[in-house]
Amino acid sequence: MNKTNPGLNELDELCVQTIRFLSMDAVQKAKSGHPGMPMGMAPAAYTLWTKYLKHNPANPKWLGRDRFVLSAGHGSMLLYSLLYLTGYDLSLEELKNFRQWGSKTPGHPEYGLTPGVEATTGPLGQGISNCVGMAIAQKYLAANFNKEGFNLFDYKIYTIAGDGCLQEGVASEACSLAGHLGLNNLIVIYDDNNISIDGNTSLSFTEDRAKRFEAYNWYVQVVGGDGNDMLSFEKALKNAQAEKNRPCIINLRTHIGYGSPNFQDTHTAHGAPLGDDEIKLIKKNFGWDPSQSFVVPAEVLEHTQKTKAKGEQLEKQWNEMFKKYSQQYPDLAKMISNPYPEITNLPTFPAEPMATRTASGKTLDALMPNMPLVLGGSADLTPSNNTRFKGVEDFQKNNPSGRYIRYGVREHAMAAIMNGIGTSDLLRAYGGTFFCFFDYMKPSVRLAALSGYKTIFVFTHDTIGLGEDGPTHQPIEHIAALRAIPKMLVLRPGDANEAAYCWKIALENKTGPTALLLTRQNLPTLDRTKYPAASNIAKGGYVVVNQAKPDVIIIGVGSELEIAMKAAEKLATENIKAQVVNLASWELFEQQDKAYKDSVLPPNVKARVAVEAGIKMGWEKYIGDNGEFIGMTRFGESAPYKVCYEKFGITADAVAAAAKKSMAAAGK
Repeated sequence: MNKTNPGLNELDELCVQTIRFLSMDAVQKAKSGHPGMPMGMAPAAYTLWTKYLKHNPANPKWLGRDRFVLSAGHGSMLLYSLLYLTGYDLSLEELKNFRQWGSKTPGHPEYGLTPGVEATTGPLGQGISNCVGMAIAQKYLAANFNKEGFNLFDYKIYTIAGDGCLQEGVASEACSLAGHLGLNNLIVIYDDNNISIDGNTSLSFTEDRAKRFEAYNWYVQVVGGDGNDMLSFEKALKNAQAEKNRPCIINLRTHIGYGSPNFQDTHTAHGAPLGDDEIKLIKKNFGWDPSQSFVVPAEVLEHTQKTKAKGEQLEKQWNEMFKKYSQQYPDLAKMISNPYPEITNLPTFPAEPMATRTASGKTLDALMPNMPLVLGGSADLTPSNNTRFKGVEDFQKNNPSGRYIRYGVREHAMAAIMNGIGTSDLLRAYGGTFFCFFDYMKPSVRLAALSGYKTIFVFTHDTIGLGEDGPTHQPIEHIAALRAIPKMLVLRPGDANEAAYCWKIALENKTGPTALLLTRQNLPTLDRTKYPAASNIAKGGYVVVNQAKPDVIIIGVGSELEIAMKAAEKLATENIKAQVVNLASWELFEQQDKAYKDSVLPPNVKARVAVEAGIKMGWEKYIGDNGEFIGMTRFGESAPYKVCYEKFGITADAVAAAAKKSMAAAGK
């Protein structure tokens, strides 16, 4: 036993030092990074990964694995060192290429890029919030699939979080909900090192974190010392694993930059390389050759890679259990193997006025009973978002088999938690709120797109059409902001049947997140015996009113499709042929071939008008130099929605006048 570091023998201590030095060397070689956190947390992370974490480095996607998330993602070299040492498909060369173009070791962990990375943890607070979603997912899967003698889903979720994670508002929201739900499968290891970029946390973060989490209804343990007492840490970890009713946080006192004679416990160690001279001094003090870097002693690699054999055995046992499970519960096993059945029962709606949020709710009523691996929810706006389908039960502490999550007024946490649910490899999540609250959700929405999470964001009250709530709630610039996010699929249906089909598109989207933009107000439901089928929305844009040789193209979308069609009718009385196009999804439209796009927006027709109750940004691409835009140029007003449209000039008359103006500019 190591007297200096209780709980670690000499080989353990050598492994810990290897993690520290790999982290220091990689940051130094990159001339960029955060060495201090990995140096302080190395003993606890090593202990967790080699003694307690249930995982298989040979198969990072094994369904029965524990989940580990480095919420303090700036300390990514800690995770990369662990992945390499325990046998994941991550080479030492990748560690040497830390933060370099094309490497699997980016500055912050990225989901889908590096084997073993469970979530993208860039902005602080995201990782710990994702973990709440992961914990919900495990609870739901266990409640619905585990049977006596078959604990298929009994994994736990571990995360290392720092002061920054705990300070971010999204983490407060998520941890509050975790306490309410009693997620005892969630274990947070809090790297309590008292240092942030500005300096000591006494400058801005002096609340009693232990009491705060006790108030959240968490099980809190405080482990003092210097982060090297693994006897005390393991005792706390075992207590956390045995907790039956609450999520757990272990406040582990550590020293950032541990072992650095000049930079330990300073903000310098947080976010900058230590320097060659300092690293040589540290290595010399620990008895290592200061002239060498990226050294991994043979006995260290032999020891840490035993994790791989252990993990392969655990998965083998799990697979044998699943084989027997499949024989006794074939329907449930089939559901696990094929979680998303084909959508065949999409509802259709008659030609009667209906808000697209209402159509969305009726679509969920039809689809969700046949999709038990899709979890729904809302940020305290269920009656307005229409996100709760008939017969669904709430997910609660005493009912983890429920499929509907009451997120409370926690929009940002909802988005991050849904992302976490989606990383379960089996479940997907959708959640609703007013579109104006996209502002609060933006970081998580962006990460969903960056990471390829298949989250479905339901945004209702999508324009000035929400009316009397006024400019604080009228999201005039949000559509452009959402469309600006790469890999985000944005769907803005123009009637009830398009809204239904948008759910099919969203649920079948395998590449990333989807945003549904839905109206509060009623819209006409097109008579599809007179107009093209709503399924055309799958191509993003299509011709609603066709003209052989159009004089002008009018592009409508969402609630403004109706206005575009009325404008075309007015122009027809003057013998002006207007082709009406519904461009409900720019992203899907851009995926079509040139021939199709040219058939919808003929290049020779230069006269064009776009109408949308948002800002113009982005529409230039589709209307060209001679085009006109009818929409918003300032914040909205509090008034009935029809008054808002009239006063802001978003009318059929205005569109018709703009069409004539565009025709004149195009020389027609």
